[in-house]
Parts: sequence; C-alpha cells; structure tokens
Amino acid sequence: MWQQLFLGLLGLCSGIVIASGAAGLLIGLSIVPRYAGITHTGDHVMLYEDASLLGIIFGNLFVLFHVSLPLGPFFLAVLGLFFGFFLGSWILALAEVADMFPVFARRIRLSRGLPAVIICIAAGKCIGTFIYYLYMI
Repeated sequence: MWQQLFLGLLGLCSGIVIASGAAGLLIGLSIVPRYAGITHTGDHVMLYEDASLLGIIFGNLFVLFHVSLPLGPFFLAVLGLFFGFFLGSWILALAEVADMFPVFARRIRLSRGLPAVIICIAAGKCIGTFIYYLYMI
C-alpha cells in the first residue's frame, strides 16, 4: 500500500517536472506570445498559459492513471492532427531560433526555391509520420 502511494507520488512529481521543463522551453522559445501575435489575440496570453498548465496537469494524470476516453476513431484522428500541428510548430520554432534555414541556404548556395525546400521538409515529416503510425498499429 505505502509502496504504491510512494510510486504514484514519485511518478506524478516526475511527470510534472518533465512537463514543466517542456512548458519552460515553450515559453523560452516565445511560441505562445508569437502565436498570440500572429492570431491577433494578445489580450488572451494568460488564458493560453493557463491552458498550457492545465494540459500539463491533465496529461500527467491521464498517463499516470491510464485514463482512456472512448470517443472513437474520428476524435483520435482530429486529436492526432492537432498534435501534429503542435509538434510541427515546435520544430519550426526551434529551427527559427537556431537560424537553421538561412544558414542551410547559405551553405548550399540556395538562392531560389527556399519555400519549396521548406514545404518538402514538412511533407517528408508528414509522410514519415503516417508511415510510422501505419506500421505501428
């Protein structure tokens, strides 16, 4: 009994630490304010930060206690789409912070077609993800 309580508390605390680090990276990269600026909803930044915190808490609880929501395959597909948007945003934000695309374009002397290269990278990521999940299931 005590061992299970200790392991449950340890798992919850570990998940909160890891998720808080991810949220710190999200804030450190200024993704939330950038999205608020792009969508012209800068007045709601606190709401976005609260939603991030609730996502951390509920995500940890769902993983720790193996909560499942029987909402069907359509909901799963929509959720996967939004997860993909979120992950793609992180990847592009990291690439933007590291100035990866301008450095890459200078190194290979790419003067035209950089938007096509970026679209091909995104398409490759999408196709790779689809293939991964196709064979994973």
